[in-house]
Amino acid sequence: MGRLLLATSAGVLLLLLVVSALTTKRIAPDETPAVHPSPVQDKASLRPLQDRYKVLSKQLSQLIPNQPYILVDTARNRLYVKHQEKVVLDAIASTGSGIILDKPGEGNNQWVFDTPRGEFLVKSKLTNPTWIKPDWAFIEEGLAVPQNTADRAEPGVLGEYALGFGKGYFIHGTLYTRLLGKNVTHGCIRLNDSDLKGVYTLARVGTPIMIF
Repeated sequence: MGRLLLATSAGVLLLLLVVSALTTKRIAPDETPAVHPSPVQDKASLRPLQDRYKVLSKQLSQLIPNQPYILVDTARNRLYVKHQEKVVLDAIASTGSGIILDKPGEGNNQWVFDTPRGEFLVKSKLTNPTWIKPDWAFIEEGLAVPQNTADRAEPGVLGEYALGFGKGYFIHGTLYTRLLGKNVTHGCIRLNDSDLKGVYTLARVGTPIMIF
């Protein structure tokens, strides 16, 4: 799983090298350079950076997983399925709202509705999933928390598919497609029906997920 993080870090380093190459030659508007470097000198000074860029590009290509993997950008609310460097699926998503809810009778304990960041794996694939409502869902609605599991079951709200990646978090469907593209969830990742089916078809148990 560390390969995805290394690949991302290498990509950032490549960008920094390019920016460095561009900015080191800039001169403030109120300064008059005494000597104008020749194009030959410029090319010579850039050659080490170009060589380093080639080396890092090769290393980056070796770090990219051979199998499809999932990237989730929580700031832009986008989900991508990629294979090597090719984007196979680009979807508008909804991710965690960041809202905080106090846990009744538990002092300072709280629920924080963020989508977790980091590296994960698809741990389960479900069809026609039923949502077992957690305590916070009833507390938000001002309802008593039922003790019977059957009273918590709510079918038909998660779409036709769900992909679990641990600790109760899923990639699933939504009834509220108008809210896609916004940070409104309790931590799960919502997609429309078509994109959800695409992700379900492309992913398997063990598919890497990187959320940032």
